[in-house]
Amino acid sequence: MKTLKRRSLRTVCSEVFILLVTAFVFSMAFPGFIFPEGLGFISLFVLIPVFAVIRNTSWALVAPYGFFFGFMYYIFFNYWLSSFHPLAILIVPIIQGGEMFFLFPALKAADTFFKKRGYILQAVIWVAFAYLAESWFAGYPYGTICYALYRYLPMIQIADVTGIWGIIFLQVLPQAFLGNYLIDKIHGTDETFRSYFKSNLVVIIIYAVLVIVSLIYGFVKISEWQDKTPDRTWRVATVQHNHDSWEGGLATYRRNFNNLRRYTLEAISQDPDIVVWSETAFVPSIDWNMRYDYEGNHEMRVLVEEFLDFAETLPVPLLTGNADGEPIDENAGPLLEDGSQNRKDYNSVVLFQNGQIDGKYRKQHLVPFTEHFPYEKQMPWLYNLLLANDYQWWEAGDESVVFESDGIKFSTPICFEDVFGYISADFVREGADVIVNMTNDNWSGSVAAEKQHAYIAIFRAIETRKSLVRGTNSGLTCMITPDGTLHDPMRPFWMGYHVYDVPVYEDEDNTFFVDHTDLFAHVAIYLSAATLIIGGVLKLNSYIKSRKKDD
Repeated sequence: MKTLKRRSLRTVCSEVFILLVTAFVFSMAFPGFIFPEGLGFISLFVLIPVFAVIRNTSWALVAPYGFFFGFMYYIFFNYWLSSFHPLAILIVPIIQGGEMFFLFPALKAADTFFKKRGYILQAVIWVAFAYLAESWFAGYPYGTICYALYRYLPMIQIADVTGIWGIIFLQVLPQAFLGNYLIDKIHGTDETFRSYFKSNLVVIIIYAVLVIVSLIYGFVKISEWQDKTPDRTWRVATVQHNHDSWEGGLATYRRNFNNLRRYTLEAISQDPDIVVWSETAFVPSIDWNMRYDYEGNHEMRVLVEEFLDFAETLPVPLLTGNADGEPIDENAGPLLEDGSQNRKDYNSVVLFQNGQIDGKYRKQHLVPFTEHFPYEKQMPWLYNLLLANDYQWWEAGDESVVFESDGIKFSTPICFEDVFGYISADFVREGADVIVNMTNDNWSGSVAAEKQHAYIAIFRAIETRKSLVRGTNSGLTCMITPDGTLHDPMRPFWMGYHVYDVPVYEDEDNTFFVDHTDLFAHVAIYLSAATLIIGGVLKLNSYIKSRKKDD
C-alpha cells in the first residue's frame, strides 16, 4: 500500500483521534486515577493502532503525530504533576512529546525502507529510543512501556540478563507486526492474515521461541529465589512520618523530628538492626551546623544538637536523608560579605553509628528542572523562571557509596535514582548486598504517583538480584525481594513505622546485567542507526535507478 500524497481532513482527524484514544488507554496500563494498580496487560497490544497510523500517514505528519501522542500520553499518565507545580504538567509532556517527535519518523523510516520486515527494526528502534530518552539531562523513565508489567513476574525475570531492554523488545515487536498488517487490511490488501503469517513464519517462530525461553527462565528463576536460603537476615525499621513537603520553617522541622523520634523509639522495641528515615527527613543540615555557629543560625544548631544527642542514645545505627552543605569558598566563613550563605548543598544520606557520622552519600542523578538545570547561560529566561518558582538547586555527587553496618553492605539511591538501572548496578558492582531507596514522594499528593515510582523498583531488584528496601516519607514504604515480589507496603500518606526482615545474599555472583549494564540498549542504538543508514542508502539508490530508467 502506497501512502497517499493528498490526505483528506477526515483521514487526518481520524488518525489524531486514534492517537488520542491510544494515549489515554496506554496510560491506564499504569497505576492511575481510574485503575489504582493499572491494567498492565494493556501494554501488550495498546501500540498496535500507533504502528498502523505511522504506516498509513504521510511523512509531513508523522513527526507532529509523534509530538501529539507523547504529549497527550504523559498528560494522562502524569496528571499528578499538577500537584507539584503548574509548570511541571507542561514541561514533562512537552519534553516527552519532543522525544517522540523524533521517534515516529524513525519508525516510519524503518517501515518505508524495509516494507516486509520493517516491524523488526521498529521494535529495535523503540528499545534504542527508550534508552536514549532516559540518558540525557531531562531523562525521565516513568511511563516506559515495560514497567506496566510489574505484576507479571515470570515475564520480567530476564531483566537480570537484558535489563528492561529485552522486555521492551518482546512487548513491541508483535504490536508493530500486527499494526502494519491491520492498516494494510483496512486499505483492502488481498493478502490474508494466514498468508501474512506464512510469509513471516521464520520471524514468528524465532519470536515464539524467545518468549517461551524467557517464560521458562522466569518461572525457574522465581522458584530458585523463593527456595534460596539467605546468608543473613537484616532487620530494618523504616519510619514513615508523612510530612508535607511544601511546609518548611523551624517549627515544622522540630515537629517532624519529634514524630521521627517518637516512632523510632517505638520501632526500637522490635529489636531492629538499623533504623531508616526517608529522603530529607531531618532538616537542617547536620554536618554544616556541627561546623558553623553564627548569628541567625543558633536555633537550627540547637535542633541539630538535639538530633545528635538522640542519635547517640540509640542502640542501633540511624540512616537518614539530610541536606549536606559545603562552603563555596573554602577560605571564607559560613557567610559572605553580602550576608548570603557561603554554601552549596547536596541531597544526601547520612549514616550515624556509635554516636557519630560514619558515612555520607550524595545524590548523583539530580531531578531535571527542580534540582538541576545546566543551561543557565544558554536559556537564562527558563533558568530565571525556575528560580522564581522556588525550585531547589543541588550539587551532584560523584561517588557510588557503599555503607557497612554490622557486616551488611548497602547503598542508598535517593528518590528517583532507583528508576535508572545503571545506578543500582553501579552500587552492586561496588559491593552493595542490599539497596535502600530513600524517597520523598509526598509532594505529589497522589497514591498513583507513589505506586508508579515504587513499582519501577521491582525491576531494579530483579536486575541486580538484591533485596531492596524503600524508606519513604509517605509511601510506598515496602520491601522487594530479588525475585521482584513486593512485601508489606505501608499505607500511603500514613504516619507510623514498619520492621522488615530483609534477606541478604552475600555470596552471589553479579548478574549479567550488573556486569554488562545496558549492553542490549547499546546494541539496539548501533543496530538501529546502521540499519537505517543502510536502508536509506538502498532506498536512495533505488530511486536514482528508477529516475534514470524513466529518463
